[in-house]
Amino acid sequence: MKLIIFTIAIIVSLNTCTVVKNKKKIASQASSGENQSLPVQNLLEKDRLVYTIMKKYPQYFESVFTNLNNNRVQIIYTQIDRGKNKLSKFTDHYFNLNDAEYFYPASTVKLPVAILALQKLNELNINGLDMNTTMITETDDDVHTAVYNDPNSANGRPTIANYIKKILLVSDNDAFNRLYEFLGQEYINNSLHKMGYDDVQIIHRLDLSMTEKENRYTNLVNFYDSSSKIVYSKQAATSQFVYASRNTKLGKGFYRKGQMVNEPFDFSQKNRLSLKSLHGILRSILFPEMVSASQRFNLTKDDYSFLRKYMSMLPRESQYPAYDSVNYWDNYVKFLFTGSEKGAAPEGIRIFNKVGDAYGFLIDAAYIVDYKNNIEFMLSAVIHCNSDGIFNDDKYDYTTVGFPFMKNLGQVIYQHELKRKKKQLPDFSQLIFDYNK
Repeated sequence: MKLIIFTIAIIVSLNTCTVVKNKKKIASQASSGENQSLPVQNLLEKDRLVYTIMKKYPQYFESVFTNLNNNRVQIIYTQIDRGKNKLSKFTDHYFNLNDAEYFYPASTVKLPVAILALQKLNELNINGLDMNTTMITETDDDVHTAVYNDPNSANGRPTIANYIKKILLVSDNDAFNRLYEFLGQEYINNSLHKMGYDDVQIIHRLDLSMTEKENRYTNLVNFYDSSSKIVYSKQAATSQFVYASRNTKLGKGFYRKGQMVNEPFDFSQKNRLSLKSLHGILRSILFPEMVSASQRFNLTKDDYSFLRKYMSMLPRESQYPAYDSVNYWDNYVKFLFTGSEKGAAPEGIRIFNKVGDAYGFLIDAAYIVDYKNNIEFMLSAVIHCNSDGIFNDDKYDYTTVGFPFMKNLGQVIYQHELKRKKKQLPDFSQLIFDYNK
């Protein structure tokens, strides 16, 4: 009898081990893309909802499930439930989220840098120095460039305020580079690391070909009052910031100076910003009272309003800077929900967001609000649109894969929110702006 019981115990133990191994295998496959039809019961609770919603629309997302490894999709969906005391409850849901899996963050790094520029002004606390103070960037070599005027500002003067507007309205690269020079590598990265965003590495300018040494160098920047007197001078400097080394190589080839190189493209010294960190930074601007004190930026009430206004403003609504609707349409930098399609913005809906696209990566972190139907939710996503695995060939699948995915994802999550019952309706009073001013 004892022998029989012992034998049964061994069989049960072996079966249990098999189940555990299978579950581990499924979890691994969910990340790698080896198994493309994951049963919903095998997903973790926090991953289940987004998967279930997407699975209802195979016409939109079946290709995502069958190409997880190539598309490198990651999604964060945050449900927001308001309480009677006006505070909110956040419930985060994920799909294929993996902080260790690299994606090139492109222009999304502009958001934390824009925020930190305002924080730096508050920390300096110098009389006469604010976001509207004239900012002149000097140079002392042939690599870095100077800025003495800004034809897109109301008075022709460069300012931190106008640079931030350009970043949030149309994702201007030069505006980011000027704030990067004002702050420097060390301030940017050390500030974000202290806030818990340990994975962040913002270590180079955008849309400029520079060496690591050249990106470590930041120009002399002077701020002048209305009488042309210097109120603050940020000296030229070379960053000593030591960032964690990476071995990040993607794809199977790339073009360098017009020549094909048949080896993976090296992203090891490129900027890094995980989707989770980006999502958290966006949340801290929209709901600072709902994040820990250590993750709140040092901003004033006016700073928050300024960021929220221009994050949600459409290019045509801006007078300074002014943008023509042909090249900068309403949905120009609104990937989720609209897919960046030309045409009018959706009526009654505002999208507070920051996008990025480069090297085939398409990213958007958004807070989407429907004032009429009292809908609000946060949604961040990344997808890689580079089916041939070749970088720098300008053959990315943004139009056929990326933008449709972003649009459809935003739309189906929105439809889910329309049906979701809420005990307390949201108060949007701090998110309604006069965009004509």
